[in-house]
Amino acid sequence: MFFQVVDILGTIAFAISGVLVALDKRMDAFGVLIIAFVTAVGGGSLRDMMVGIHPVSWMTNMTYVYVIIASVVFAVLLKNKINYLRKSLFLFDTIGIGLYTVVGIETGIVSGLHPIICIALGTMTACFGGVLRDILCNEIPIIFRKEIYATPCILGGFSYFLMREFVADTNFIFVIAGLIVIITRLLAVRLKISLPSLYKNQV
Repeated sequence: MFFQVVDILGTIAFAISGVLVALDKRMDAFGVLIIAFVTAVGGGSLRDMMVGIHPVSWMTNMTYVYVIIASVVFAVLLKNKINYLRKSLFLFDTIGIGLYTVVGIETGIVSGLHPIICIALGTMTACFGGVLRDILCNEIPIIFRKEIYATPCILGGFSYFLMREFVADTNFIFVIAGLIVIITRLLAVRLKISLPSLYKNQV
């Protein structure tokens, strides 16, 4: 039950981040819905296909569809009340990657995968929806820029398995690992920490 709640919260966060991008691009109602949907289920669909879940989760559980539609309506109705669009997008996107990282890791554990593969699966679950969103909106995906994006997911994943050695409460591990992802991303942006570039500036 707790696992599904976290998954749904991640779906809401990513759906809203998709809406914010689509609104920023001045898309029509259909475009907003599609971008929100792709952002919310893109990473989870990739995760399910990689571990052999068929059909993918959102196709067999209409709750996700209803949640996405409700999130779109909510975000659109409050679009005039959401100040600093970019900051709102960043916040919801950050919450989304934190929640989806632990969901992806847990899916890998249930499938009996190696911890490293579970961390990779969690990172892909968290990042792929945003990649699809940015590509469809004609943007360079955040994960391919200098911003710290996938790194917090990896750090949260390692923390997840480290805590499993000392903490018995799975729900507690879920929450702390997700918070580590979120806080790391927030601090990286706040402190302007980025990955080093492979190319030197040329005069």
